[in-house]
Amino acid sequence: MNKITKLWMGTPAILLAGWAGTANAAAVPDSEHVAKLLSEAKTMAFQIKEDAVAMEGFTRMDVSWESHAVAINQIRDHVNALEKQEALLKDARNAASPWQKTAIDRIVPYLDELEGYTSAVIERINDKPSRFLTADYKDFLEANADYATDLAAMIGEFVDYGKTRDRMERLGTKLEIPKR
Repeated sequence: MNKITKLWMGTPAILLAGWAGTANAAAVPDSEHVAKLLSEAKTMAFQIKEDAVAMEGFTRMDVSWESHAVAINQIRDHVNALEKQEALLKDARNAASPWQKTAIDRIVPYLDELEGYTSAVIERINDKPSRFLTADYKDFLEANADYATDLAAMIGEFVDYGKTRDRMERLGTKLEIPKR
């Protein structure tokens, strides 16, 4: 047997193994509860993103440290609310489908970093309110805005994926397309 024949003979087994893996993944239905929690997390993350991006913009304007303090406290409150949402997601993780579990697992590190940068900004304002616009303070604001933007985009993409996947399954049922 030549190399091409050997390669071809192995290909169906690989394809069948891949198909079986897809069928097993599809066998675990999406959790409506987790989908709802993710959708709520998306809304929260987008609010944090808007606040963090606006606050990062303060560095290019003449804004008082008191305005910075109000803004970062609002961000902190929103981050705390998203952390509570994360806890609800973790509690519901066992009922989640594989892609929902992946979404939950990926939120954790972003939220941890976001919380760290938010705390760093608060510390800088509290330490020296009259001299808060240092280079590292601006870096923390930029990092906060970047992590908030990335987190909101990621959660949004997972929510969109879930909605698209659900829509495709409904269309498949409507068109009477056999499931694998």
